[in-house]
Amino acid sequence: MEYKLRDAGSGEEELLASIIRRAFREVAERFGLTPENCPTHPSNCTADWIKAAFRKGIRYFILEAGDVPCGCIALEVVGARLCHLERLAVLPEFRRWGFGKALVNHALDMARQIGVGEVSLGMIADHAELRAWYEKLGFTTKKRARFDHLPFEVLFLSRTL
Repeated sequence: MEYKLRDAGSGEEELLASIIRRAFREVAERFGLTPENCPTHPSNCTADWIKAAFRKGIRYFILEAGDVPCGCIALEVVGARLCHLERLAVLPEFRRWGFGKALVNHALDMARQIGVGEVSLGMIADHAELRAWYEKLGFTTKKRARFDHLPFEVLFLSRTL
């Protein structure tokens, strides 16, 4: 299926939040995450979260298959040499078509264009399939960490550009 990638902009906050909520619902169910035990999980994403991200300078990219927005990813510049990938989301009915890989590669290209040398991300440490998927894209494990406000350990991965 043909697709296009584009920058998301002001006025698309609810669209982005909807894609993220729907895409992360399955993960929340799998790991028992609820608004009560994990209010900051992407399955609870709101348009206000996206507005706050835009104010911080975080860029979102939307993938459209035909004219249907079916995925997104965020890229946050955190230093002269480092970016974070955030909220990679592909709607369930559009998975296994290479859209997640296309979104990650687009974000990596954007990071290269601004001269960043490393891209990092955090994920649920016990999500073995996702870790293996990122490793196929060239990411390596950096560390695991526990945070008091999260009911799971976080695995940090990175990729040198």
